[in-house]
Amino acid sequence: MRTSSKRTAFSFIVLPAAILWIVPYLWVLFNAFALKDPASAAGFRITLSIMKDVLNAAPFVRYFVNSSVIVSGIVLAQIATVTLASYAFARVKFAGSGFLFAVLLFQIVIPNDLLIVPNYQTIANLSSINTLRGIMLPFFGSAFGIFNLRQTFKTIPIDFEQSAEIDGCGLWGKLWHVYMPMSIPAYIAFSMVSVSAHWNDFLWPLIITNSDKARPMTVGLALFATSFETGARWGEVSAATLLVTAPLLVLFLAFQRKFTESFAFSSGLK
Repeated sequence: MRTSSKRTAFSFIVLPAAILWIVPYLWVLFNAFALKDPASAAGFRITLSIMKDVLNAAPFVRYFVNSSVIVSGIVLAQIATVTLASYAFARVKFAGSGFLFAVLLFQIVIPNDLLIVPNYQTIANLSSINTLRGIMLPFFGSAFGIFNLRQTFKTIPIDFEQSAEIDGCGLWGKLWHVYMPMSIPAYIAFSMVSVSAHWNDFLWPLIITNSDKARPMTVGLALFATSFETGARWGEVSAATLLVTAPLLVLFLAFQRKFTESFAFSSGLK
């Protein structure tokens, strides 16, 4: 009886939230594929012409490739740096480790937007303005990822590491055969958060790019939406918005169960 009451209360909370989220998205879908047609009994007809016009009006395929390369490069680099740093903080004893970890935790609360000027100066000195690597470089490390993965590494029994050493594994062997396989839920949770954050990132790519050569989807969408001289054309804007948001939605739906399980594991709910 108590379980049933909890489920009912949960439904009253979740269902309104789900409706509030899905209604705007349904409106975007309708505007992207429905064209006014007085000859139709419904007053509109379903068509792909709006989407085709958007793809012809702006290089969204190039924007998509740029965003995919940026996100993939950042996540792969973060996994490498986060893994090494997390192992050092979790298992290696060295002077000042506590202080350095405290500095790392402090970095989590610093907004990325606060670092735009020094990051821009650094990227300019590296001759990487208007390049994909210029967008990616400031995010090759992640304080949040190090904190999250360190906590996971500390829960792995030291006996497993000692057994790997007896079998002849060095540092890379221990990471590859022990720590990384046993931390897959934490890696998935962190990767999904990182992909979502950097796919939707707007301000830094806007500042660091000045041509379509390196612009991601978010910047391309903003420039496309402001390119109409007679005001926003909601059909075209909705179609372009769908191009930006659909990949993340498909990714989440494909890995929905794994995603929720990963967060439950990482937060200690399992």
